[in-house]
Amino acid sequence: MTSHWLAPRTDSPVHAEVPLPGSKSITNRALVLAALADGPSVLRAPLRSRDSELMVGTLRALGVGVADGPDGSWLVTPAPLTGPAELDCGLAGTVMRFVPPAAALAKGTVRFDGDPRARERPMGTILEALRALGADIDGDALPFALHGTGHLTGGQVVIDASHSSQFVSGLLLSGARYDNGITVVHDGKPVPSLPHIEMTVEMLRAHGVEVEDDEPNTWRVRPGVITARDWDIEPDLSNATPFLAAAAVTGGQVTVPGWPTRTTQPGDAIREVLTLMGCEVVLDERGLTVRGADVLTGIDMDLRHASELSPTIAAIAALAEGPTRLRGIAHIRGHETDRLAALTAEINRLGGDAEETEDGLVIRPRPLHGGVWGAYADHRMATAGAIIGLRVDGVEVDDIGTTAKTMPDFPAMWRTMLDGAAVEAL
Repeated sequence: MTSHWLAPRTDSPVHAEVPLPGSKSITNRALVLAALADGPSVLRAPLRSRDSELMVGTLRALGVGVADGPDGSWLVTPAPLTGPAELDCGLAGTVMRFVPPAAALAKGTVRFDGDPRARERPMGTILEALRALGADIDGDALPFALHGTGHLTGGQVVIDASHSSQFVSGLLLSGARYDNGITVVHDGKPVPSLPHIEMTVEMLRAHGVEVEDDEPNTWRVRPGVITARDWDIEPDLSNATPFLAAAAVTGGQVTVPGWPTRTTQPGDAIREVLTLMGCEVVLDERGLTVRGADVLTGIDMDLRHASELSPTIAAIAALAEGPTRLRGIAHIRGHETDRLAALTAEINRLGGDAEETEDGLVIRPRPLHGGVWGAYADHRMATAGAIIGLRVDGVEVDDIGTTAKTMPDFPAMWRTMLDGAAVEAL
């Protein structure tokens, strides 16, 4: 679906319960760990979207068995990784950064490529790290080729992970299978999205892997077996945020069932954000419920460790009262698109006042008008346009289909959520 999508507008408060599919971050980590484990694993309630299907496709191409269960689960049966193989990373950061460290264990040549925008995303850090650990790689970005011998020496590597925590996670996920394990030392500006590294460490330990992370900016994975285990995948909390934002901007109420009481997902930070903006936020046995406020207030917040929420929060901020400053998110210039430039351009295109700073955004609310909202092949940019369209006539998202990256049918979910409101355009 690439034609313009007229975002539904409503004058009524949204009231809905919105079940969400599984977490992309947990699903794709669990797939890699299951592929390298010592026996079969079952992933229950995984996310089935473009990013996770791309991960499954790369693992199958390397010889791993991934079978569809009748209940939507995946049964992963490990096998020795082998080439030759041609792998499509699409625009999935978790695929292009998690799979090469695993493919370094394959025997044969493995070639990687992806979408045109993926060729612009930072990859040099992880490829140079793999070279330092003993891998033979042609190229410094997509497309590149990895010539595997069936094992990797491993050891200590020093990297600058200030552009993405995925560089650290990708190396850690496969490190136990390297001859000498792996020690990753970060040297540079602070690592963004640290909760994602904590998620990786927690999942490794759940697979019986010995990980040491008590020293700042250093992670050590001992060589050894990755024990097979089954996973029940949590709902994707970052994917939940546009629906919770709908409650915030319409003064309504939205509940996301199954919200975990304890999680390493950075999306959990939306609870604090919406509370600061004036919403009522309740976590109980039903899940997470957000009740919108009569007036949404601007905030000043460092989102370094939950930067994936930036497009959602920017969209809410454009409809709030008072300025919002988002800090610590310079690294999202290297996400699916340059999100700082894209958010600034699209909010201003609709009559808003957004300004890009060195490490974030300043948004000063102004009356908005309709127009085309560019998605930039970025799922979170597309959902940000949908949020603004709830309160502004005539907002057209130019590529709502890009949301399939992490949500199989976002437009249908959005329409279902709005069934109880007076929707002016569907």
